[in-house]
Amino acid sequence: MQVPSKGKDCKICGKTSQYLSRAIDVCRSCIRNCPVDAVRISLENHRKVRRIFNLPEVIPKTTSGIPCNVCSNECKIGVNESGYCGLRKNEKGRLISLVNPNNGLYHAYLDPHVTNCCAAWFCPAGTGSGYPKFSLCKGPEIGYYNLAIFFYGCNFDCLFCQNWSHKDIDSAPSNTIDDLVERTLRNPKITCWCFFGGSPEPQLPFALKASERVLEQIPKDRVLRICFEWNGCGHQNLVRKAAEIALRSGGNIKFDLKCFDENMSLALSGVSNRQAFNNFEMIAHDFHSLRKDPPLLTATTLMIPGYIDEYEVEGIAKFIANLDRKIPYSLLAFHPDFLMKDLPITPIDQALRCYNVAKKYLEKVNVGNLHLLGCRNIEDFTKK
Repeated sequence: MQVPSKGKDCKICGKTSQYLSRAIDVCRSCIRNCPVDAVRISLENHRKVRRIFNLPEVIPKTTSGIPCNVCSNECKIGVNESGYCGLRKNEKGRLISLVNPNNGLYHAYLDPHVTNCCAAWFCPAGTGSGYPKFSLCKGPEIGYYNLAIFFYGCNFDCLFCQNWSHKDIDSAPSNTIDDLVERTLRNPKITCWCFFGGSPEPQLPFALKASERVLEQIPKDRVLRICFEWNGCGHQNLVRKAAEIALRSGGNIKFDLKCFDENMSLALSGVSNRQAFNNFEMIAHDFHSLRKDPPLLTATTLMIPGYIDEYEVEGIAKFIANLDRKIPYSLLAFHPDFLMKDLPITPIDQALRCYNVAKKYLEKVNVGNLHLLGCRNIEDFTKK
């Protein structure tokens, strides 16, 4: 049983709450109403954490630095500096990278269908949608696998990260495209790839080349969907290529729209998430209507107690609805992890408020991690 957190004092307003995390040090109200001071305090906490992992404390913006245009951080890396993700460094005026289009820092493992993927409630692997072109059967692909490809490094610095081992770049295994492709070709039980991490953005050139390679070599009658699960803040040209690959393979682009307020993103994740909304809109306009079954595009939001409430969810839901009310949206229950272990699991009343406000705007809303809320299924949840 989780022990309730003792109340903590906000460093700005002084109010005490069990829904304030010491990792952030400021409350939700102050992030919204006193953003300059709140962001300053929270970013100092991010710097302290990043020093522990030997990562740059801030996004490098050296005027004469070498530009990196892989993600929206647009690092300009000065001599002896590293990019924010930790994968690239300027050594004596040369950009040295731990990854390239042929080699990545990742580990891959088989995840049996139906997985805990946030798209499983509507995707081919979980429901048979898109059969027979994109799914093996008219129902769940029981007995088959997703090849989950976990990337090290990230362009965000989420203090609630539930996969924070991606920060251990020094211990990350280096593998080639050939390792990934040959493993997949040998195993006909693999029906999809999912790039996640960390987040795929810092290694998108590798992910894109690997995807093109495997789709060229795989038998034409075999199903292999390519999916991307990310924060969405990659360079738009690379994001567009990923969308093209997911579209033609039957895969899904899963955006983690962490919050709507940019100051909330800075406080929780250390960087702005504005480009995620731009990229989401681009895919919705240019690709979403080209394939309705299965849907190409989805979004998720983690309901962090004390921070990501119905206000944030309403902003995101309105944004998605303005593009298409039928785009699937998942709300995920939070469990304490990384540096925000001092928060409780998402309270059921918070989850219900978020769900109800999302349903005002969107036709397809799901709640994930229902077991954390004491529910067996979505019907059980809505009766609470």
